[in-house]
Amino acid sequence: MKKTSILFVCLGNICRSPMAEGIMQHLIEKTKLDNNILVDSAGILSVHQGEQPDKRMREAAFARGYKLNHRSRPVTTNDFDEFDLIIGMDDSNIAALEQKAPTLEAQNKIRRMAEFFSSQDIDHVPDPYYGGSQGFDLVINLLEDGCSNLLKEISK
Repeated sequence: MKKTSILFVCLGNICRSPMAEGIMQHLIEKTKLDNNILVDSAGILSVHQGEQPDKRMREAAFARGYKLNHRSRPVTTNDFDEFDLIIGMDDSNIAALEQKAPTLEAQNKIRRMAEFFSSQDIDHVPDPYYGGSQGFDLVINLLEDGCSNLLKEISK
C-alpha cells in the first residue's frame, strides 16, 4: 500500500478538523496502518494559530475515547504539495481551499468530508463553535462515519 497523506480543514482548526484528525489517527492505529497513512489538520484562518482545540471539543472527544493533541495552524501553499487529499468540512471551506490551491492538480486533491458519509443525511459537517454540546456530539458522529469510510476507500 502506497503511503497516503490526508489534511482535514475547517475554518479555525479548533473544532471539526482536529476532531477528524483525532478520529482518523485512532482508526489508523487500531488497524495498524501507521506506516501507510499520515494525517494532519489545518484551518482556513490563522486567528487560532498555536491554540489547542476548543475545550468543548476536547471534552466531547475525551468522552468518546479520543485525545486531541493538535495545535491550530493555517493551510499553507505547501500543503497542496505535501498532502494527497485535502478534505474540507463545508462549502465555504471548499471554496476557500479552491482559491488557495496553486494549480489545477492541487484543486483536484480537494474533497468534501460529506462525500464519505454513509449513514448521515447531511451534506456538510456543521461548525459546533456557537452551538451547545449536542453540536459537538453531532460532529463526532458525522466524522466517525466519514473517517471510517474514507479509511476503507484509501485502504483498497
